[in-house]
Amino acid sequence: MQRLVISLDRSETRAVLIEEGRAIELYAEPHDRPSLVGNVYKGRVENVLAGMDAAFVDIGLDRNGYLHVDEVDTSGRRRQARKKITGVLKGGQEILVQVERDAMGGKGQRLTMKPLVVGRHLIFSPFSKVAGVSKRLEQEERERLQLLSRELDTGEGGVILRTAAENADGEALSREMRFLRRIWAGIEKNAAAVRGPSLVYREAGLAVRTVRDLLAPDGTVVVDDAGIRRRLVNYLRAVAPAMSDHVELYRGRKPILEHYDVEREFERALERRVKLPSGGYVVIDHTEAMTVIDVNSGSYVRGKHLEDTILKTNVEASREIVRQLRLRDIGGLIVIDFIDMALEANREAVLVALKAELARDRTKSYVIEVSPLGLVEMTRQNSTPGLREVMTRVCPSCRGDGRIKIDDNQS
Repeated sequence: MQRLVISLDRSETRAVLIEEGRAIELYAEPHDRPSLVGNVYKGRVENVLAGMDAAFVDIGLDRNGYLHVDEVDTSGRRRQARKKITGVLKGGQEILVQVERDAMGGKGQRLTMKPLVVGRHLIFSPFSKVAGVSKRLEQEERERLQLLSRELDTGEGGVILRTAAENADGEALSREMRFLRRIWAGIEKNAAAVRGPSLVYREAGLAVRTVRDLLAPDGTVVVDDAGIRRRLVNYLRAVAPAMSDHVELYRGRKPILEHYDVEREFERALERRVKLPSGGYVVIDHTEAMTVIDVNSGSYVRGKHLEDTILKTNVEASREIVRQLRLRDIGGLIVIDFIDMALEANREAVLVALKAELARDRTKSYVIEVSPLGLVEMTRQNSTPGLREVMTRVCPSCRGDGRIKIDDNQS
């Protein structure tokens, strides 16, 4: 059974997705530093750099956003063999952009001129005729949804049916399509009334986003704030009325995260070393360019032969590593140093186990084969800085060699 636990306090909102009694995804969003992904701005082009084929756009924040030429909307223009940024944008021009990725490190937000309006079942693409269905669904269901998608009134835009659209009927999809188009009409109206740089649409908060993106049809939501509960119920009534009674208000004496025994998960998700049930452990280190994960056998010596011990530890580690990637929302380039395996069959078994766990992760990833040294290189898509960046800050004493936890007074 799936349960989504949402907690609100004076400094932040936290959400925990629990499956089979175990936390599998953690989210924290400080009230003063919310994610900007999905926000739509009327921006002003500051610099157009031919050498980078990109532009920097002022959207009213501390740093300008980055817009690559591939994310420039050229609808209505004559098709070109290859777009050049200098041919489609100029300094001072006002454009409508959406944040694709939050600022990370020294880089500003990554922007796109191809906005998407995300719903529970559908993603509306106002400037594209895209028509797609989630590849996570079985072929028969994909074909059924493809037929239903042709009946949706998308106007001049396109639509993508998400995994959550499984078993949805035409009426439910049409209702949500109308809902998304109303949101887009409001964005256009707001954009026409202001000068850049200005915010014209704010994406839903963490509570609504997690319910929209994570909650299974048979799942339940438990929240400790009456206002958030009303907001979630109203949202579900608009997009999935049958699920509006799946939201419960927690009234227990203990803090909600303690009651569901997940408070410590946030602390553990900041720790460098993660124990494995067998006695082995993995070590997670962050560098500027990548995340490096090392697997160690520790005290595990139960196998009859050394190769058996190594294989069992690596397989167990592969499952825990993917769980940690999801819990910590780690993205970008990731290198995993498994314990060296002599047999090719064993390396393949570890890779199969890793990919099987990644298949359950809704975030896209790409994995390269295990090298003879036992290294796996992979990438995982990221749009936010992850739990570590949200819950910690650079240590003021060592100035970057370490990080310390942010307390309520520092947030």
